[in-house]
Amino acid sequence: MRQFDVFVWGEPQEFSDADRQPPFTDQALGWFFTNNFNDKLNESDAEWIVFAYRSVKIDREFLNSLAENISAFPMVDAFAPRLRYTIEESEGKKSAKFIGGFKLHKSKGIEPIEEDAPLRYVASPRPEIAVFSRRIVQRTGAFDTSLSIPAQILDYALRMLHAGGRCFSVPYLVAELQGHPMDFSSENKEALPHIGCALSKSLGIKTARFILAHPDLVGTLWKNRKSLQEKRDKATLLSKLVPELLKELY
Repeated sequence: MRQFDVFVWGEPQEFSDADRQPPFTDQALGWFFTNNFNDKLNESDAEWIVFAYRSVKIDREFLNSLAENISAFPMVDAFAPRLRYTIEESEGKKSAKFIGGFKLHKSKGIEPIEEDAPLRYVASPRPEIAVFSRRIVQRTGAFDTSLSIPAQILDYALRMLHAGGRCFSVPYLVAELQGHPMDFSSENKEALPHIGCALSKSLGIKTARFILAHPDLVGTLWKNRKSLQEKRDKATLLSKLVPELLKELY
């Protein structure tokens, strides 16, 4: 069994042949280049699976750091690495910025944790970089391909909570992002319905303030109410998400 498998995904129109080449190889590492995670999950046999957008640099330094954190926090089923990226400032100067996983927010739905946030549990990793253990993947099941890929990762992390998993943010587990983070927020009209469906499936009535704050979402949820209810029943059956943990995720 390999230690890590890396699933690299990207927008089809931007996913060139060059993007499908591993930056390095190792016997303990597998590479999968796909926009359909479910197709490749059965081929993966690693203890941990890294889901990375094509603009995230997955190198030995990052994987070594990940291995150290896995050893240090054996009770954790998923990790939300921070992303480091560069912004241009005045007079040609550049500075490094950091962005981490998501916490829950009653009216926004989700929002990134603070840049200097300490060790903490989060509701979901960033869509650009997420790490799940094989043991929690086996309990959580398949990804919901009716959602956009960023929302699939959010949805998976939320469903994982019901399966008894926990997602941890470690400030010093950092991956390099070439470019800027995705605008995956409820302010993004394209992302909003996907975020809304993912949150509604796992949190139900707890999304009421979020829905009231985004009335444009009502039509989508109503149209898909039967499917969402069926998926919610399946995701939350025998839920292990305790109220104490849920409070920590806000």
